[in-house]
Amino acid sequence: MVEQHSGAGAMVPNEEFLSRIGHMTRTLHDSLRGLGLDKLIEKAASDIPDARDRLDYVARLSENAAQKVLNATDAASPLQDQIGGDARTLKAEWHGLLAAGEQADNAAWRALAEQTIAALDQAATGTSQTKAHLMDIMMAQDFQDLTGQVIKKVTAIAQNLEQQLVQMLVDFAPDQMKKELDNGLLNGPQIDPTRENVVADQGQVDDLLDSLGF
Repeated sequence: MVEQHSGAGAMVPNEEFLSRIGHMTRTLHDSLRGLGLDKLIEKAASDIPDARDRLDYVARLSENAAQKVLNATDAASPLQDQIGGDARTLKAEWHGLLAAGEQADNAAWRALAEQTIAALDQAATGTSQTKAHLMDIMMAQDFQDLTGQVIKKVTAIAQNLEQQLVQMLVDFAPDQMKKELDNGLLNGPQIDPTRENVVADQGQVDDLLDSLGF
């Protein structure tokens, strides 16, 4: 509620207050549209949420891939531990049996042989399962192709917005400032080769923003 005052500071009725706000908004809107900035704002309003969604997609794919790799690694590790443990046990027992020589009876040799065969069967099974887990790890890496494309798209969006904003600064900089820039920044690499007074190099962008006081 706007308070009432007498004299020069007479009350501005709500209707007049809203009217003045409306006219200010209209003036700003028309000015932006006249400068072509409405299209830029409209594009930014569209591109920024799109970029956010794309980055969320990259995060989800990366997280899923990481989880798959961890799960496959957790499953494969015990299989390899089992194969390694069996191999060490059999090696020790064979050394012991060979050291016993003729003192070892046929039953001992037969028992160790059967134990060895069982361990080899287990190793074959474990190797097959480990191979499957390694395949899962490899397949989990397919997200890189998709995320690479998405990241390139997001980078292009960011670069496009930066180029348009820089071009606006160049186009609408004060005349005196443009004269100071003409012999330096504005004659460098171009964003759009069909236009004059444009910049593209990141070093030039930094210099331009510094010169404009930003």
